[in-house]
Amino acid sequence: MAQKGVQLDRETFSCSICLDLLKDPVTILCGHSYCMNCIKTYWDKEDDQKNLNSCPQCRQTFTLRPVLLKSTMLADLVEELKKTGLQAAPTDHCYAGPEVVACDLCTGRKLKAVKSCLQCLASYCDKHLQPHYESHAFGKHKLVDPCKSLQEIICSGHDEVMKMFCRTDQQCICYLCSVEEHKGHDTVLAAAERTERQRELEGSRQQIQQRIQDREKDVKVLQQEVEALNHSAEKTVEDSEKIFTELIRVIEKRSSEVKQQIRSQQETEVSRIKELQEKLEQEITELKRKDAELKQLSLTEDDNQFLHNYPSVSQLSESTDTSSIDIHPLRDFKDVTAAVSEFRDQQQDILRQTETNISSLVTPLDFSDPEPKTRAGFLKYSRDNTLDPNTAQKNVFLSEGNKKVTVMRQQQSYSSHRDRFTSWFQVLSRESLTGRCYWEVEWRGTGVYVAVAYKNISRMGHGDECVFGFNDKSWALKCFQNNYKFWFNNIKTPVSGPPSSRIGVYLDHRAGILSFYSVSDTMTLLHRVQTTFTQPLYAGLRLLDYGVTADFGKLS
Repeated sequence: MAQKGVQLDRETFSCSICLDLLKDPVTILCGHSYCMNCIKTYWDKEDDQKNLNSCPQCRQTFTLRPVLLKSTMLADLVEELKKTGLQAAPTDHCYAGPEVVACDLCTGRKLKAVKSCLQCLASYCDKHLQPHYESHAFGKHKLVDPCKSLQEIICSGHDEVMKMFCRTDQQCICYLCSVEEHKGHDTVLAAAERTERQRELEGSRQQIQQRIQDREKDVKVLQQEVEALNHSAEKTVEDSEKIFTELIRVIEKRSSEVKQQIRSQQETEVSRIKELQEKLEQEITELKRKDAELKQLSLTEDDNQFLHNYPSVSQLSESTDTSSIDIHPLRDFKDVTAAVSEFRDQQQDILRQTETNISSLVTPLDFSDPEPKTRAGFLKYSRDNTLDPNTAQKNVFLSEGNKKVTVMRQQQSYSSHRDRFTSWFQVLSRESLTGRCYWEVEWRGTGVYVAVAYKNISRMGHGDECVFGFNDKSWALKCFQNNYKFWFNNIKTPVSGPPSSRIGVYLDHRAGILSFYSVSDTMTLLHRVQTTFTQPLYAGLRLLDYGVTADFGKLS
C-alpha cells in the first residue's frame, strides 16, 4: 500500500507535457502545474498557429500570456521524490517509433499516441488524453484511432475542417467551399456520404465473401477430384501392370511354343533326311558291287561264257524310286521367321494405336485462359515442329534441319517406309500435338495446304483418303495466291482474309479448337474449327506444284 501511495505522489508531481517529474515547476491561473520550459514551448507553438495561450489539460484560454513564477513548494517536493529513487520512465515499447503516431504534447522523447482528436487536430498519449475524459469542455470532441494525416482534413483555402463531400467533384470540402467554389454542386455531409459508401462497401464485401465461399467450394471439389484422380490412377496403374504382366506371360508362352515347334520340326526333318541318306548310301553300295560284276563280265574273252553269264549279271536289283524321294527337304525356317516378324509388326501397330488412345484419354486438365488475342499471347504456346522424313513423298525434299520442304522434279532416295505418302506432295511432323500449341508456316510459290492430321491417315495411292482435308482424319487451309479455302471431309468452305505468306495455327486439343490466322503486323483470324479430337494430331504440309516451298517459321 505504501508503494502505491508513492506511485500516486510521483504521478501527481509529473508534468503532463513531458510526463517526467516537474523541472522548475510553475502553476498557471487555472491551477495546473507544468515544467516552466514545457509550458513555454507549448505556448510558443500555439502562438505560431492560433495566437492563443491555453492550458494543455483543461483548455482554458488566457488573453495575455500569464507571468510564470517558479513554485518553490512544488520544487522542494519534487526534490524529495527524487531522493526516494522511485522515479521511473516509461518502457521502451511506449515510445513512438518513426512509423508510429506520436503524442503532440510530449516533449523530448515522445510517447505513442493512443487517440487523435478531430476537434483539436492533435494526437495524445494515454496521459495527455485524460483531460478529454475528465473535463466537460472536451465532451463534444471526437476521438479516433491515432492518425498521422490530421492536417489533411483541414481545408487549405479556409482553414476549416472538411466535414462535407462534393459528389460532383468527388472530394471532401469544408462548409465554406460548399457556398463558394462548389456552389450548386451536389454536396452532402461527409458522414452521410460515408454511410452511403459504407453501405456500398458492405455490399462489395458480401459479394467478395460469396465469391470466397464459391471458390472455397471449388477448391474443395478440386481436392476431391485430386483424391479421386489419385485413387483412379493408382488402381489403373495396378490393373495395367497386371494386364501387361499377363500379356508378357502370353507372349513368352507363345515364344516357347514356337521354339518347341521349331525344334520338333527340326528333329523330324533331320531324322527323315538321315533315314533317306542311309537308304541312298545302301543303294550306292549295291550299285557299285553290280558295276564291278558287269565290268568283270565285260572282260570275259570266251563268247559262249559271256553269253551264258550275261542274263544273270545284267539284271539290276530293285531300287528306290528317286522320283518319289524329296531330295530337297526343308532347308530353313524363313517362313516361320516371316510369320513371327509379321506378328511383331501387328503387335507394334496395336501398341502404337493403344498408346495413341491412352494418350488422348489421359490428357491433363486445362484450366488455362481462353484463346489469346495477340501474337505475343500465342507465342506462349509455341511449338518447335520438325518434319518426319519417313512420311515425305519422294519428290518432297527436306532441308534446314527438317524444317523446310521443297517439291523437286527429281525424286529423293528415301528408303521404303509404310508411313510414306506415295502420291501427293505431302509430309507430316515428327512430333504429335496435344494440349495447347501454336506454330507458323512460311510459304512461297503457287500454293500450299497448311494442315493437321491423325496418325492413321492413309498413305498409299491417289485416293481422297490420303489427301489433307479430303477425309475425316485431317483438316486443311488451302493458301492459293490471293485466296483461301478450308477443307474437311472433302467439304470446301470459302475463307476471306488478308493475303499473307505466313500462316499461324493455334490448336487447343482438349477444347477441340483449331484456328488459322493470317500473320503480318497484326493477327487476323481466317477460320476456326470447333470439334472433338479423338487422337493426337500432327502438323502437315501439302505443296501444290514443283518449286513450292514451305517451312515452320521461326517464332520470335
